[in-house]
Amino acid sequence: MSDKAFKSVWDAIEDDPAQAANMKHRSALMMEISEHIKAKGLNQTEAARLFAVSQPRISDLMRGKIGMFSIDTLVAMLAAAGIGIDIRVRPTRVRTLSIPARQASPKTARRRVAA
Repeated sequence: MSDKAFKSVWDAIEDDPAQAANMKHRSALMMEISEHIKAKGLNQTEAARLFAVSQPRISDLMRGKIGMFSIDTLVAMLAAAGIGIDIRVRPTRVRTLSIPARQASPKTARRRVAA
C-alpha cells in the first residue's frame, strides 16, 4: 500500500493528469445536475423532460455512472434546463522540460546561426 497523497480521488485513479481533470469536471457537472433535480423535487421522468434526455439517462446520472457522460453532454443538459455555467481558466502547476545544453565551440555556434 502506498502512502502517497492525492488532491482528489480522480488523481489517484487516473494516471494521466488531463484525464483526471476531465473526470473532476464531469463529476462536478453531474453533481450539480443531480442537486438541481433533488432541489426541484423532480422525479426522473420530469427531470428527463427538463434536461431533454431520456429517463434512463437521468437514472444513469443519478447513479453516478460518470463513464456514460461527456462534458459536452452534461453542458447540453444544463443548457436545455436553462442553467448556465461559468468557466474559469487558470494555469496549473508549471511543467518544465529540461534539455541538456550542448557544449559548442564558437565556430560551431556561428555555423548553426548562419544556417
